[in-house]
Amino acid sequence: MSSSNDPSQYLEKAHVAPEVFQLRPDYRALLMVVTNIPASPSDAASEAFLSAAEASAKSALAQTPVNDTPHVAAWREAYKAFGAKPKKTKNSLEALLSRVGSGLPRVNRLTDIYNAISIKHQIPLGGEDLDKYEGAPLLIRAKGDEKFITKSGGEEVTDHPKPGEVVWCDDAGVTCRLWNWRQCSRTALSDATTSVLFIMDALEPLDDAKLNAAADELSSELSKLSSDVKVYRRLLRAS
Repeated sequence: MSSSNDPSQYLEKAHVAPEVFQLRPDYRALLMVVTNIPASPSDAASEAFLSAAEASAKSALAQTPVNDTPHVAAWREAYKAFGAKPKKTKNSLEALLSRVGSGLPRVNRLTDIYNAISIKHQIPLGGEDLDKYEGAPLLIRAKGDEKFITKSGGEEVTDHPKPGEVVWCDDAGVTCRLWNWRQCSRTALSDATTSVLFIMDALEPLDDAKLNAAADELSSELSKLSSDVKVYRRLLRAS
């Protein structure tokens, strides 16, 4: 994290390119920086929180299946707008909701918590290890030569987005492909993570009240981990 390690100044440097808003003028990104988190693996509290969210999501999906969920449908249209195939590359919300019936994987405490918020509030949500992030977060349409580091068969692999693809990136390369489809391994959260950049992606019909409600609950849950936890946030939208 730059800006002399001041989270508020850091968030001020975050940017969404105009061409992204041209695709979806209704797009909003709510960014949260959370610091001083005690390092820890998944625990009983995070398990209970995720289990409760799974129960809530199952109840909602009994009334409205994944395919008919309004925010999922909106993201499918957004993917089509820049040439992605939403049936092949599901947005992160749809991917998680599709797995609720069989149970979500337990990854680590912070990932379990943000996955719970995602399925409960029906919003794409990603978390990046801020200590491994280089520079401010940028949402752009890729040129195609940017580096995206992932893992395959346990080995590190460098890939590239397609030209025009919407990607989150920092100064070192792509941190998340296809807007919110797949995060890179370089900035992935772990049991040792203590500072996180959370990114919430919203399209209509999800309004600002619901977006902020998700952020409020995430902030509240993380603040329970320690009295030292600090939360900073910024909403980016079309001017």
